[in-house]
Amino acid sequence: MAYEKTYDLLDLAIWMQSTREGVSLNEIAAKFSVSRRTAERMRDMIITRFPQTEEIICDNNTKRWYIPQGTLKDFIQFSAEELSVLETAAALFGEKQLPDKKEIFENIIHKIRAGIKSDVYRRIEPDADALLEAEGFICRPGPKLIIDKKILAAIRQAILACHQIKISYYNKMSGKTSVNTLDPYGFLYGERNHYLVARHSDGYFGDEVHNFILSNIKSVEVLDVPFVPVKGFNLQSYAELSFGAFHEEPFEVEWLFDKESADEAAQYIFHPKQKMRKNDDGTLTVTFKAGGRLEMDWHLYTWGGHVRVIKPKNWEK
Repeated sequence: MAYEKTYDLLDLAIWMQSTREGVSLNEIAAKFSVSRRTAERMRDMIITRFPQTEEIICDNNTKRWYIPQGTLKDFIQFSAEELSVLETAAALFGEKQLPDKKEIFENIIHKIRAGIKSDVYRRIEPDADALLEAEGFICRPGPKLIIDKKILAAIRQAILACHQIKISYYNKMSGKTSVNTLDPYGFLYGERNHYLVARHSDGYFGDEVHNFILSNIKSVEVLDVPFVPVKGFNLQSYAELSFGAFHEEPFEVEWLFDKESADEAAQYIFHPKQKMRKNDDGTLTVTFKAGGRLEMDWHLYTWGGHVRVIKPKNWEK
């Protein structure tokens, strides 16, 4: 128990150095699942050990504390498990055909390895390699997406700068390529496709945003034209309106899983706002509100006859 408390204090110190805004007592209590009194004691121990700790008083008189940069440089080291997790994340981005993110993670890993003391590195490297070898990915059959990382980098640059882009976009349905000027908002990463979420700059569709399959974008030009994002738009809220990436008017959904599959289904997050109810007969009811009927059909198919759609009615039609 004493060792666990020591680790908690070290984690708190690292957290307090990692943020310029500081941390409050309520945040300490929530992060470490302790009472406010214990959070006060933890803060006092940090201040005693690190007198450089500075206090900030916010507008609402809430106090926050942070440790100046560089104070903990001799205390912070990375474990074999942490390194292997980063390596796994890089590999996952590669498996998901996101080469730009894979490259960013690999650069982070190189910087971390470069900063680890030689004796520590010699000690943890074999463990990190062993952990990485113990990780694997299930091969999913099907076509692989091909996304030009230069296109991704250009779009990301435009998103950060709030500049319009002009893309050449191939439409599989029509077999034609069109040129679109867009206000880019962000990316959505799906199981089958990855998407650019953007609004047409000419306002033809008003404030409505659309999804563009990234692998269908053949070229992109970042324009020297700034745009103002639609007020109140939030990418996470937008994503939650749909089951998967197909957007349509949200509707009430209710699925009933039979007794045989109820325990397995209870382990799934079908939607961020879902509600689950275990019924007296052992079945499981899942409810949420979203659009995306086609992707729901694809997913329900994987459950075979173990699930029944209660809402919307007449689903089969």
